[in-house]
Amino acid sequence: MTPARIREALMARRPGVRRAPRGPVAIELPDETRGDHDLNPDMMPKLPLTAAAVLVPLVTRPEGFTILLTQRTEQLAEHAGQVAFPGGRVDPEDADAIAAALREAEEEIGLARRLVEPIGRLDTYVTRTGYEVTPVVGLVEPLFHLHLNPLEVADAFELPLAYLLDAANRRMESRVYNGIERHFWTVPWENRYIWGATAGMLVNLAEILAPRTDAP
Repeated sequence: MTPARIREALMARRPGVRRAPRGPVAIELPDETRGDHDLNPDMMPKLPLTAAAVLVPLVTRPEGFTILLTQRTEQLAEHAGQVAFPGGRVDPEDADAIAAALREAEEEIGLARRLVEPIGRLDTYVTRTGYEVTPVVGLVEPLFHLHLNPLEVADAFELPLAYLLDAANRRMESRVYNGIERHFWTVPWENRYIWGATAGMLVNLAEILAPRTDAP
């Protein structure tokens, strides 16, 4: 897997599976939109949707690409303690989703934007909590020194891309929440439990890149 092939796969990405939520309010979702509703068609996100962006950092290690992820602190109001990509809301001063993703990565983990080369994006992901997330994929030089924002990030770690591309490491699980069974993706890694929107975006990345692994 080379940077050129990753770029090519992202440019030719398949559109996301569209399963618009059922409910009292109709939401028009473009064909490339993914989300928590993929596995739970009756799940309605909070409205109105809030624009957000995350950085999907692919670190160019000599032994192969890794994906840089964060562990959120326990005191956060939303998704406390969960594994996540660096990211957040798109602010009015952000030129676009790329600018927002780079800014958030710099603020949350101290990843200098000069070390990140944006090369594409995954499908838009709509969360149950009402965020319309643009996942920006960027190549990251392995020269960075992270400085975690202690209010938001408890830890950062790297997940090998090869591990993600092995379908055996991507699992669909379910849990009963408020009397309703909810389905979600998980990617267990060592002592980490990656699930929810982050796992859903990782699965989208794997779907885009996995077909290229056998190419000459």
